[in-house]
Amino acid sequence: MATVVQQVKAASSEQALAHFEARLAFETDCADVWYATRHEQKDFVLVDVRSPALYAAGHVPGAVNIPTRQIMEQRLAEYPMDTLFVVYCAGPHCNGANKAAVKLARLGRPVKEMIGGLTGWIDEGLGLERG
Repeated sequence: MATVVQQVKAASSEQALAHFEARLAFETDCADVWYATRHEQKDFVLVDVRSPALYAAGHVPGAVNIPTRQIMEQRLAEYPMDTLFVVYCAGPHCNGANKAAVKLARLGRPVKEMIGGLTGWIDEGLGLERG
């Protein structure tokens, strides 16, 4: 008898490749953001979509604060249309990053979510900026 892991057959290698490549088109993680901001020429804008008060209390270094409710074309006018925005909120218990990603995509902007959000950043042992 199959284990609970194998009770549902695994996808084919081709299906798995398509699935996981597609996920990477929508997501990045804290470690990759950290590495890119410290060791590579940053080619994205990291956006903390939480409130200004929460942002001031602690945010990912280098992130700009654009609360989800403030995401509109006028607020983004300083960025070229092909700018990749990487959004995050408090963590996996928060859907603010998803809401922000929807708004950015509706405005025709490239967007990815930093999975784990601030909770993931802290769990990775990475430091915060304040103010």
